[in-house]
Amino acid sequence: MEFQVSSFVMFYLLLTFLSLNSSPIFGQENQHYASIGNKIDAKKSIIIGVTIVSSGGNFELGFFATQNTSNYYLGIWYKDISPQTVMWVANRETKLSFSEMGNAEFRIRNGNLVLLNGTRRIIWSTNVNSKNPNSVTAVLGDDGNFVLRDGINSTSRILWQSFDHLSNTFVPGSKISYNKKTKELKSITSWRSLEDPSSGPFSIEIDPIGGAFRAMWNGTEEYWSSGTWNGDTFTNLPHTKPHTTVNNTYINDDKEISFTYTLYSPLLISRFVIDVTGELKQFTWIDSSKQWNVFFLRPAQPCNVYAYCGAFGTCNPNSSSLCSCLPGFVPRLDNDWDLNIFSQGCVRKANLICGSSSAPFKDKFWLMSRVTLPKYYETIRVTSATECESTCFNNCSCTAYAYDGSECLNWSRELLNLQQLPQDDQQGRNLFIKLAASDFPSDQAATKQKQSSMRVKAIIPAIVSVIILLVCCFTYIYFRRRIAQRKVQRNHLDQWQSSENAINDLTNEDENIIDVPFFSFESILAATDHFSEANMLGRGGFGPVYKGKFPGGRDIAVKRLSTQSGQGIEEFKNEVLLIARLQHRNLVRLLGYCVKGNEQIVLYEYLSNRSLDTFIFDKENRILLDWKKRFNIILGIARGLSYLHHDSRLRIIHRDLKTSNVLLDEGMNPKISDFGLARIVQGNTTQANTSKVVGTYGYMSPEYALDGLFSTKSDVFSFGVVILEIISGRRNTGFYNEGTNLLGHAWRLWTEEKAINLVDESLHESTCNIDEVIKCINIGLLCVQENSSDRPNMSNVILMLGGESMSTLPRPNQPAFVARPTASSTSTTLSSNNELTITIEKGR
Repeated sequence: MEFQVSSFVMFYLLLTFLSLNSSPIFGQENQHYASIGNKIDAKKSIIIGVTIVSSGGNFELGFFATQNTSNYYLGIWYKDISPQTVMWVANRETKLSFSEMGNAEFRIRNGNLVLLNGTRRIIWSTNVNSKNPNSVTAVLGDDGNFVLRDGINSTSRILWQSFDHLSNTFVPGSKISYNKKTKELKSITSWRSLEDPSSGPFSIEIDPIGGAFRAMWNGTEEYWSSGTWNGDTFTNLPHTKPHTTVNNTYINDDKEISFTYTLYSPLLISRFVIDVTGELKQFTWIDSSKQWNVFFLRPAQPCNVYAYCGAFGTCNPNSSSLCSCLPGFVPRLDNDWDLNIFSQGCVRKANLICGSSSAPFKDKFWLMSRVTLPKYYETIRVTSATECESTCFNNCSCTAYAYDGSECLNWSRELLNLQQLPQDDQQGRNLFIKLAASDFPSDQAATKQKQSSMRVKAIIPAIVSVIILLVCCFTYIYFRRRIAQRKVQRNHLDQWQSSENAINDLTNEDENIIDVPFFSFESILAATDHFSEANMLGRGGFGPVYKGKFPGGRDIAVKRLSTQSGQGIEEFKNEVLLIARLQHRNLVRLLGYCVKGNEQIVLYEYLSNRSLDTFIFDKENRILLDWKKRFNIILGIARGLSYLHHDSRLRIIHRDLKTSNVLLDEGMNPKISDFGLARIVQGNTTQANTSKVVGTYGYMSPEYALDGLFSTKSDVFSFGVVILEIISGRRNTGFYNEGTNLLGHAWRLWTEEKAINLVDESLHESTCNIDEVIKCINIGLLCVQENSSDRPNMSNVILMLGGESMSTLPRPNQPAFVARPTASSTSTTLSSNNELTITIEKGR
């Protein structure tokens, strides 16, 4: 019978769900869950507040939240031990947010264990093949092993088990191994932090050569070994009396090297953990005191853990603080250091100026005495200590150097594994750390005084001659500017009078009334602090955009049309008349306008995340856009364009759709903006002609750029370019693969059936829906086909984006503009009888 939850239980689960929002993983009391037995099958599933418990009550499997966060994971923990102690995590690399938990589910689907997020997308799966998918069951054993079997019996074939995919904990019955045939290592890996169970830098694995346990940092640096196997145990592991407490099993044959252990006493609870600090710890549960006792710890000295104090940190076993940052550095994460977790290391307080001879304060070197030298240095041939210092000073990537009279060592990476040695230790070396001048306050004050004196002596002779020249030129320049300003003011006054009359004519018609407020120029000055540079959000082709704040705290975006733009008047009319009559969740909302003299100002809603291009083309910001967010942005833009083309009272052609004209709100929802170049076409008309081609290079369709023909299909072409830029994180105007632009690059990958290589490197495969990505690339290429009649309309695009199958999508033809012009001809090779105005994309 399919698992059913009564209304009472649902109410209980809701309370449990709310109580879990702020529950930490360590230091929290165990929550009360509704258990559905010890297994799940095709008819049972696990949701928030519902768990399965092993038959003997030792372990529990369900959703849990990490410490001080609202991030949720599926894991296994000890049932009756408080605080909650997690020993296995399924979705280590992909967290679930609190908002997703109401719809998250762990179940069996098509013979596999799958974890579904809030949008019902699979974020974790066992990825196995079953002969009888309908009879597959998963059972949580009393040893903590979660086993997926190809049948309902305990003798059925094992398809998958959690003991083959350990997290950070090695428990009795689990196995650490090395397969000599497949070269597969089964190891345990530390959490990244107490709040993040994703894989950290430390691991315990089997040495394929010696067969011993070894502790590794980033899989490259061994910092501890268990020693050799002596027949009963490893030489560096705790010695116990054979056959009384622990039964060790060590295998080293032609197939594998493996180690596992079991406990003779069922009352003894023990586990090995590779901690976030890099230390291997064996814990035993003391029932009388209700706490875990550290029975074994290696390395015994924390400073022997590789990079224990992180980058630019130094370890001192004789100091009470143990870890400290190098001079000129501060902890990267203060909270971690408060918990004695130092692996995230330190960062500079002040940036280096890279040895610039013109800078007032030059970088200097700080001497660190009696330290162990880091690895990965470069040996430089020099003849003196001064020359060694000079090589590091003039190398912008050099962070430190050492010289002992026989060799010069330079470091260009982060400094790791530094240890402060005692004064009588002969192994200590001198290390010179490159620091900013601001880290030497006394030297900085002296240098500043010297520089000021030199400036005074240089400035005095120049001031006399400059004053004379300024006095002679001032009167001439002043009057020339007054004459020019009066002429410009007269021209703009005439232009504005013409524009104002045109707008009045339009607003006198019943269907064209501007139903938005008019704001005084003085109120806008107050809101933007007189258009201060600090409030500027960006600068477009027709003027700057400022952030403003009205009384009451409401934020607005203020677009001030440039008085130097010949198209400013037309821009203003389009912005006010078009946006005022368009209402859609994916279009920016007009809040008001202002007209005073030469000033033409449009006010619209302020979107905190600014424009799309500031995310997808930025190396740091692009990681904030996972595939789910990017797909929602693509779908939102499509819905906005479909409204303009098909659903609004007026058929609108935007003519300048690009990533910088797509704004993002707090929830990363897209809104199309900048309607200054938009045009209205009447009735069922879908195409028109213009004698003045305006737009942005890289987004204009070929028929518009060359012949001045614009249509809804022109916007479709621009939308296709935007899709490919969102997927790839690259601009269409870049050069890829011997001179082609992004469209040519995407087309080559498509024809070679390597389209997945177009995906932005910041998108992790585990969080990326491959089928959905390929579908979007297909749709993007359909939109940028050279012949406008081959391109789909936006209504069809929305249907294709919402479709499940790739088989129903048509195959695209070769896109337009595959071959790029050379850099020297970018602005001249587009020939047309029309007047052509092109905007070159620049980052904001």
